[in-house]
Amino acid sequence: MSTVAQATPYSRPAVRALVVAQLATIGGFLAVLLSYLVRMATAGVGPAEMLTGAYDPKDMLFFWLHAPVAVLYLVGAVLGPPLALVAVAVLAREREALPRATRALLLTGAVGGLLVLVARFTPPLLDMHRWWMD
Repeated sequence: MSTVAQATPYSRPAVRALVVAQLATIGGFLAVLLSYLVRMATAGVGPAEMLTGAYDPKDMLFFWLHAPVAVLYLVGAVLGPPLALVAVAVLAREREALPRATRALLLTGAVGGLLVLVARFTPPLLDMHRWWMD
Protein backbone atom coordinates (compact mmCIF):
# COMPACT_ATOMS: atom_id res chain seq x y z
CA MET A 1 0.00 0.00 0.00
CA SER A 2 1.31 3.41 -0.96
CA THR A 3 1.76 6.17 1.58
CA VAL A 4 1.35 8.86 -1.08
CA ALA A 5 -1.92 10.74 -0.75
CA GLN A 6 -4.06 10.40 -3.82
CA ALA A 7 -6.71 12.88 -4.84
CA THR A 8 -10.13 11.40 -5.17
CA PRO A 9 -12.08 12.26 -8.31
CA TYR A 10 -14.92 14.68 -7.89
CA SER A 11 -18.38 13.38 -7.12
CA ARG A 12 -20.72 13.99 -10.03
CA PRO A 13 -23.90 13.84 -7.93
CA ALA A 14 -22.48 16.32 -5.41
CA VAL A 15 -21.40 18.77 -8.11
CA ARG A 16 -24.75 18.37 -9.85
CA ALA A 17 -26.56 19.08 -6.56
CA LEU A 18 -24.38 22.15 -6.03
CA VAL A 19 -25.20 23.51 -9.49
CA VAL A 20 -28.92 22.83 -9.02
CA ALA A 21 -28.93 24.49 -5.59
CA GLN A 22 -27.15 27.57 -6.92
CA LEU A 23 -29.41 27.96 -9.93
CA ALA A 24 -32.58 27.26 -7.91
CA THR A 25 -31.81 29.96 -5.35
CA ILE A 26 -30.98 32.45 -8.10
CA GLY A 27 -34.18 31.42 -9.88
CA GLY A 28 -36.20 32.04 -6.71
CA PHE A 29 -34.83 35.57 -6.50
CA LEU A 30 -35.50 36.22 -10.19
CA ALA A 31 -39.06 34.89 -9.84
CA VAL A 32 -39.74 37.34 -6.99
CA LEU A 33 -38.17 40.20 -8.96
CA LEU A 34 -40.24 39.36 -12.03
CA SER A 35 -43.41 39.10 -9.93
CA TYR A 36 -42.71 42.49 -8.38
CA LEU A 37 -42.09 44.19 -11.71
CA VAL A 38 -45.08 42.57 -13.43
CA ARG A 39 -47.41 43.40 -10.54
CA MET A 40 -46.19 47.00 -10.51
CA ALA A 41 -46.58 47.33 -14.30
CA THR A 42 -50.04 45.74 -14.48
CA ALA A 43 -51.36 47.79 -11.57
CA GLY A 44 -49.78 50.97 -12.88
CA VAL A 45 -48.33 51.90 -9.50
CA GLY A 46 -44.90 52.72 -8.16
CA PRO A 47 -42.79 51.10 -5.46
CA ALA A 48 -44.33 53.19 -2.66
CA GLU A 49 -47.86 52.05 -3.52
CA MET A 50 -46.72 48.42 -3.67
CA LEU A 51 -45.93 48.56 0.05
CA THR A 52 -49.45 49.64 1.09
CA GLY A 53 -50.69 46.04 1.22
CA ALA A 54 -53.18 46.46 -1.60
CA TYR A 55 -50.92 44.54 -4.00
CA ASP A 56 -50.13 41.43 -2.01
CA PRO A 57 -47.99 38.87 -3.87
CA LYS A 58 -50.13 36.04 -2.54
CA ASP A 59 -53.07 37.48 -4.48
CA MET A 60 -51.05 37.23 -7.65
CA LEU A 61 -49.71 33.69 -7.30
CA PHE A 62 -51.44 30.50 -6.29
CA PHE A 63 -50.32 29.19 -2.92
CA TRP A 64 -48.73 26.09 -4.46
CA LEU A 65 -46.51 28.39 -6.50
CA HIS A 66 -45.99 31.05 -3.84
CA ALA A 67 -44.70 28.67 -1.17
CA PRO A 68 -41.77 27.13 -3.11
CA VAL A 69 -40.73 30.47 -4.55
CA ALA A 70 -40.78 32.02 -1.07
CA VAL A 71 -38.67 29.18 0.30
CA LEU A 72 -36.13 29.48 -2.53
CA TYR A 73 -36.02 33.25 -2.10
CA LEU A 74 -35.33 33.02 1.63
CA VAL A 75 -32.93 30.08 1.41
CA GLY A 76 -31.03 31.90 -1.33
CA ALA A 77 -30.44 34.83 1.00
CA VAL A 78 -28.82 32.55 3.56
CA LEU A 79 -27.11 29.93 1.41
CA GLY A 80 -26.01 32.09 -1.52
CA PRO A 81 -22.56 33.00 -0.17
CA PRO A 82 -21.69 29.51 1.17
CA LEU A 83 -22.79 27.91 -2.11
CA ALA A 84 -20.62 30.37 -4.03
CA LEU A 85 -17.65 29.63 -1.76
CA VAL A 86 -18.05 25.87 -2.22
CA ALA A 87 -18.41 26.30 -5.99
CA VAL A 88 -15.17 28.30 -6.19
CA ALA A 89 -13.40 25.67 -4.06
CA VAL A 90 -14.63 22.87 -6.32
CA LEU A 91 -13.57 24.85 -9.38
CA ALA A 92 -10.11 25.44 -7.96
CA ARG A 93 -9.60 21.84 -6.89
CA GLU A 94 -11.16 19.96 -9.78
CA ARG A 95 -10.50 22.33 -12.69
CA GLU A 96 -8.99 19.69 -14.95
CA ALA A 97 -11.43 16.93 -14.07
CA LEU A 98 -14.64 18.92 -14.55
CA PRO A 99 -16.21 19.17 -17.99
CA ARG A 100 -16.24 22.65 -19.50
CA ALA A 101 -20.03 23.00 -19.22
CA THR A 102 -19.94 22.09 -15.53
CA ARG A 103 -17.18 24.62 -14.90
CA ALA A 104 -19.23 27.28 -16.66
CA LEU A 105 -22.34 26.44 -14.62
CA LEU A 106 -20.42 26.49 -11.34
CA LEU A 107 -18.84 29.83 -12.18
CA THR A 108 -22.17 31.27 -13.35
CA GLY A 109 -23.85 30.10 -10.16
CA ALA A 110 -21.11 31.53 -7.95
CA VAL A 111 -21.05 34.92 -9.67
CA GLY A 112 -24.85 35.02 -9.94
CA GLY A 113 -25.28 34.15 -6.28
CA LEU A 114 -22.95 36.93 -5.20
CA LEU A 115 -24.60 39.44 -7.56
CA VAL A 116 -28.01 38.52 -6.17
CA LEU A 117 -26.68 39.02 -2.64
CA VAL A 118 -25.44 42.50 -3.51
CA ALA A 119 -28.67 43.33 -5.36
CA ARG A 120 -30.76 42.39 -2.33
CA PHE A 121 -29.32 45.35 -0.41
CA THR A 122 -30.04 48.05 -3.00
CA PRO A 123 -32.86 50.42 -1.97
CA PRO A 124 -35.35 49.45 -4.74
CA LEU A 125 -34.91 45.78 -3.98
CA LEU A 126 -35.29 46.36 -0.26
CA ASP A 127 -38.76 47.64 -1.14
CA MET A 128 -39.31 44.47 -3.16
CA HIS A 129 -38.23 42.40 -0.16
CA ARG A 130 -40.68 44.21 2.12
CA TRP A 131 -43.45 43.72 -0.46
CA TRP A 132 -42.72 40.00 -0.72
CA MET A 133 -42.37 39.38 3.00
CA ASP A 134 -45.38 41.37 4.24
